[in-house]
Amino acid sequence: MSSKNVLITGTSSGIGLATAVAAARSGWDVVATMRDTAKAGALLAAAEEAGVTVDVRALDVTDPASVEACLAGLDRLDAVVNNAGAGHVGTLEQESVDDVRAVMEVNFFGVLHVTKAALPLLRASKGRVVTVTSVGGVIGQPFNEAYCAAKFAVEGFMESLAPVAATTGVSVSVVEPGAVASEFVSNVGLAGDVLEQAGPYAPALSAYLERTRGAFASAQTPQDVAAQVVELLAAERPAFRVLTSDAARAFVGPKLKDLDGSAVQDATGAWLA
Repeated sequence: MSSKNVLITGTSSGIGLATAVAAARSGWDVVATMRDTAKAGALLAAAEEAGVTVDVRALDVTDPASVEACLAGLDRLDAVVNNAGAGHVGTLEQESVDDVRAVMEVNFFGVLHVTKAALPLLRASKGRVVTVTSVGGVIGQPFNEAYCAAKFAVEGFMESLAPVAATTGVSVSVVEPGAVASEFVSNVGLAGDVLEQAGPYAPALSAYLERTRGAFASAQTPQDVAAQVVELLAAERPAFRVLTSDAARAFVGPKLKDLDGSAVQDATGAWLA
């Protein structure tokens, strides 16, 4: 394993940080990327505590030139973990199409930029692509319209790419966590006066936020998700989809057999009551 390397995006905190450390502990040579390497302190401290090293490099997934520059410095690549992403809470009437487009740039097109640049190297190594999506890539959730749209797009893209990539020896997988206790939620950008600005949507948004606080009270740890990502990286025949907790499996399960869509609509509608 020591001869294999993995590039991981979004490693300054949360799942990305935990995955970088866990992969290094498992013997992978880790290229840990983030948009701003000045924020690498937490990662480097965690790596030092674990007795491992990681190669920190700048990579902005929304900038194709940044992606190309980062990958151009690699002679070999055995795996990519697309983890970088950003949360977003809002609803269409109260935000601009540009707001939605920005969410897509990070969460969807960012994944495409990295994967496209990595594929020639991965074909050479018969490597693998692992993309951290979300249960929000399977079930659309209130006030997460733009975020879920991006994650749905990632899921559809990767599900379609998987059999094509497999013909060249590259495996493609998605990892779907539910609630994870990380800085992701605090980075969503909910201002203190969000309810005052919600207008006619305030009652529904209040109910949604209350429900969400409850869900994150029993959230998975980033380390638990990271352990499953590393297992997937090492699997002889990696699964296409990995749901990372019993809660995630229970949440997504009804959608996979919901032929008319009513089960999902009934469930998410109840969040707003």
